[in-house]
Amino acid sequence: MVTTNSTSSNAASLAGNTGTAAVATQAATGENRDMFTKLLVAQIQNQDPLEPQDPATYVNQLSQLSQTEALQNLSSMTTTNASLLQSLQTLAMGGQVGSEVTVATSSVKLDGEKINGSITLLGASSNTDLILTGTDGRQHTVSLGAHGSGEQSFTIDPDALGLAPGTYAIQAKPADGSAPQIEVAARLNSVRVTGAGVVLQVAGLGEVDPSAITGFNGKTGT
Repeated sequence: MVTTNSTSSNAASLAGNTGTAAVATQAATGENRDMFTKLLVAQIQNQDPLEPQDPATYVNQLSQLSQTEALQNLSSMTTTNASLLQSLQTLAMGGQVGSEVTVATSSVKLDGEKINGSITLLGASSNTDLILTGTDGRQHTVSLGAHGSGEQSFTIDPDALGLAPGTYAIQAKPADGSAPQIEVAARLNSVRVTGAGVVLQVAGLGEVDPSAITGFNGKTGT
């Protein structure tokens, strides 16, 4: 498990991990290729290449051997490229640590700090409610009032709303019954590399997948 706090942080470690993964992949691919090659070669050697039982058999077997090696080489390249891309993604994300990011989310972690976010309405709404549901199942409604189509910003102030610290599911309910995506702006605290991939630690949200990031808003003043 690695934590990245800058673009250059842990670059050597990431490169080493990628190299190790590539070597392991190449070794496994080499073993598979040798297995298929031996099977096909054995099949070819068990017949007279000048007088095969079927005139097309010899050519077909040589073609199969070539195709098998080409596919295995392609698979090896794809795996290696995927590892390199993950490392590049981690380094790029690491350079954004400390920046404000916008994250699409369905839950928030309240700890007393205000949370700013927005929803995008498809049409005008006479009233839009934010529904926060605690782990105890209790719902808390925040009315955002009337708003035209487009982006509608909101702020959740836990102290003013009397919300205890904890994790809350969050959803928006406009008057038209639609379910717009909720985006929250928060600070990117760290980037971690796990066996399952890259994980981002975002203030007020906890761990999020990189695919949930909808925008990078730059670094704010401390």
